[in-house]
Amino acid sequence: MTRLSPLSVPYRAVQRSASIAFALAFFAFTGGTAFGGFLGGLGAVALVGVAVLGIAGYELAYFRRFEYELTPDTLDIRSGVFSRRNREIPYRRIQNVDISRNVAQRLVGIAAVNLETAGGGETEGSLRFVSYEEARRIQSEVARLKRGGADGDAPEPEQELLFELTPRELAIVGALSFDLRLPGLVFVFGSTAFPIVASYVDVPVPAGSAAAAGVGIVALVLLVALVSWAAGFASAVVNYYGFRLTRVGDELQYERGLLQRYNGSLPLDKLQTLTVEDNPLKRRFGYATLLVETAGYAPGADGSNGSGRAGRGSEAAIPLATRDRVLGLVADLEGVETPAFEGPPTRIRRRYAVRYSLVLGAATLALYGANRFLPQEIPWFVPLALVPVAVVAGALQWRHRGYALTEDHFVTRNGFWKRETRFVPYYRVQTVIERRTVFQRRWRVSTVTADTAGSISLVGGDATAVDIEVADAAELRETLNDRLREALSARREARRQSRQAALGIRAAEPDRDADASDSEAVADAEADVSETPEFVEEAEPTTGDDAGDADDDEHEEPDDPFIWGESVEAGDDDTEASDESADDSR
Repeated sequence: MTRLSPLSVPYRAVQRSASIAFALAFFAFTGGTAFGGFLGGLGAVALVGVAVLGIAGYELAYFRRFEYELTPDTLDIRSGVFSRRNREIPYRRIQNVDISRNVAQRLVGIAAVNLETAGGGETEGSLRFVSYEEARRIQSEVARLKRGGADGDAPEPEQELLFELTPRELAIVGALSFDLRLPGLVFVFGSTAFPIVASYVDVPVPAGSAAAAGVGIVALVLLVALVSWAAGFASAVVNYYGFRLTRVGDELQYERGLLQRYNGSLPLDKLQTLTVEDNPLKRRFGYATLLVETAGYAPGADGSNGSGRAGRGSEAAIPLATRDRVLGLVADLEGVETPAFEGPPTRIRRRYAVRYSLVLGAATLALYGANRFLPQEIPWFVPLALVPVAVVAGALQWRHRGYALTEDHFVTRNGFWKRETRFVPYYRVQTVIERRTVFQRRWRVSTVTADTAGSISLVGGDATAVDIEVADAAELRETLNDRLREALSARREARRQSRQAALGIRAAEPDRDADASDSEAVADAEADVSETPEFVEEAEPTTGDDAGDADDDEHEEPDDPFIWGESVEAGDDDTEASDESADDSR
């Protein structure tokens, strides 16, 4: 068994005790009555010392009782100071092995290793902290053992550099990034600081209340846009500095980060969905982003990976590149090119325009009603000036929606401000769902969703064909079900042939009797027993923990056809419930 790095003891102790020491010192030296004056200050210092010593003792005990080992089949972890916990993580379950190092950790030469498994809601195994060399060894050993390697001297697979972010491209990533999480903070800060600044600065403002309100709204919008852009620029540069994507055998490995450095792996056989993402600015200059989704708790699920996709289970394979380069990598990974899309019917443009116009009407009524209770009159008619914008927005939304069926993939496209094109292999589909809301029934359209085992699907990010004709939706649902069965059958046949090859069993020739072929195959297998290593096939369970493996047995055709596809008619209030039922069916 192997222990953590000895440097993890002082690092974890300082990390844990810093906040406690600061809190106690704050109470002691700010005149707080909790410790009673000067003597209270001395008591607080003593209490801080006791707390630090207690934390250091706990961390030392944690270090001595934490052990891990790489066995031929599992990664074993034994931990716990007061309550012992033993874990055995099979290599075939491991989705990602991610290494992270902040500035302080890089200075002392340690790193955190996180192991993510399929369908998990949190990190399955975490080693905090080991030396950086040991972290890279664990990452490479897990990859080798997942491939079935037994010889430690076996040559490492060749590394192929797929993408490297240049300084110019990094600057473009920042320039085209906006962090929209700050408008609320900007509003709070602006509403607090504006009266103070106005008391010192004589700013000429038109006397009319409507004009003053208009100037204030414009200034606030400009301030929010500027701060959001600056925050997005800084976040993108810090997160994607030094980004590199390489292919090592059957894995994608990435490295990125300025303040927090990340090294991660994405198994190719665990990929659920590829997503090409862009916005109007990126489309104007010919750029796009490529996201890859795995089944389970991805390294970005807590938002720590900087991808900005908290809980989505996805990672940026290419943060920004020319669109042709992004689509070329999609073709290289999945063998699919962007097809011609079948969009919603033309009449749906009116539906989108009416929808946005109703939103503007509601805003107008709200402002009109607010004028009855506010001392100053608000220009309630301003939202009505945006009605032409609503019509244009509806046409753009209709134009950028569509779906396509290729030979091996279901491809969908949705969104205008953030357009996402998703590529889903048929064999990755878990459930096909057809859904109609009350308003969709009035327009005689439906939505068809191909639910996968990835985490994005938990928050409504599946490949979805929105607002298509009812007859086309039923046909699409049946076609997806049929192609899913065909894809799974082909994969089962490929696995059967692979197992036969591993056992040394030759396939029966077509011009020979089947019984004779079977007898000869059995005889050959028995004759090769002494030379063939023992081969044990483990039956993979079909729970969510193994969703990333997409085991074919979970797709055996059932007697109930509604397991393969559902048709749900629900009101708008029932949409969320329908999504939850889709997740439960998986």
